Amino acid sequence: MNWYAVYVKPRHEFVTQGELYKKNIETFLPTYKSMRQWKDRKKWINFPLFPGYLFVSVVPHPESFLFVAKTKGVIKVVSSGSGHPVPAANEEIDSLRIVIESGLDFDVHPCLSEGTPIKITKGPLKGAEGVIIKKLEQYMLRVNIEILGRSVGVDVSGDHLEIV
Repeated sequence: MNWYAVYVKPRHEFVTQGELYKKNIETFLPTYKSMRQWKDRKKWINFPLFPGYLFVSVVPHPESFLFVAKTKGVIKVVSSGSGHPVPAANEEIDSLRIVIESGLDFDVHPCLSEGTPIKITKGPLKGAEGVIIKKLEQYMLRVNIEILGRSVGVDVSGDHLEIV
């Protein structure tokens, strides 16, 4: 089983995730909470971290991809230029889960290729791997999701890092 990114109709990430769940396909939809205000109330709402995308865990076989592609809301499985679906690295998905579940503030950035690969050794992000970026006196861990061309950044302490 590998993780693959799936491109879905705009604003259909949660609906498509539910449809894939009905088909017993394991999904991962990274989300963040944001406060929204209306005239009469305020409410915390979940938004997709990567709008238009979610991840599915399937066997790398054409029938599996076709089964996913025939799901309500799915436009296509993210593929290479030759049309073959490209798996996301398990380490990237695991690290993204760790960052999201840590409860720390994070930002989404364009994918960054420069920097040193590191692993977090202490704190709530322990075990997350990514690329280190230094901004002023603070370090930032960037977890790249290469097949989407995006990365998630979170501030970390320099004494919690280990070069991979």
